[in-house]
Amino acid sequence: MTTENQNSAATQLEADVKRAVEQGLNLQDQVRQLTLAQISSGKFDLAALRELSQAVLNGALAGAQPLLQPALAQTGQAKEQLQQVVAGLDAALAQLAQSASLALQEAAGKAQAFSATDLKHARADFEQLEQMFLETLQSTASRTRDAAGVILSELLAHSRLHGSAVGAQLQQGWLTTAQQLGEVGKAQLDAGLKLAQASTDLLRQIAAGVLGGLAEQVKPAAKADAQAGKGSAGGKDA
Repeated sequence: MTTENQNSAATQLEADVKRAVEQGLNLQDQVRQLTLAQISSGKFDLAALRELSQAVLNGALAGAQPLLQPALAQTGQAKEQLQQVVAGLDAALAQLAQSASLALQEAAGKAQAFSATDLKHARADFEQLEQMFLETLQSTASRTRDAAGVILSELLAHSRLHGSAVGAQLQQGWLTTAQQLGEVGKAQLDAGLKLAQASTDLLRQIAAGVLGGLAEQVKPAAKADAQAGKGSAGGKDA
């Protein structure tokens, strides 16, 4: 994906999240699907994922700003909105982490061998995803001076203390992946096959392979949600 397209994706995501916050309906799931839709629209590396994560937070702050005016004193509502946005972003990254883990497992199933060094680099690349999420949240909180900065700082502290969804998924996925890759690696070590010579680029290579599939995962879910919403509306009218 070109830098121009990448910037366009971030700009669109920021606007979409701002609008979602202003509407305030099913916010966490909306943010999750909006984020995944933009992620799945192209091939992203960690830097691009950071930019999209920042766009989500920027859109959330813009949408919640009217509630943060001192005269309105509606910071409780703003806190709830920002909490849902952060949770939605976290859930989107967790889904990406799950897809990356499955991609590694699939690669292992194709008789590609992995050395201890490969696995070490893979884990480091995976862990960068959670670190990116926390760093983006921290940097946004640090430069936000009003009540929103305090709220984001609290959400950051909570994520660090209790863990994030993406962190939990990375841990779970890593245990399964490491076991599978380790077994295949031992069985196929003599073949000398490697997933990638440039192990530090592993996350980007995985993303390039699985993000297209994420688009197909997200779209049916969105349609199902819409149909469910129509069905609920019809029930209420009845």
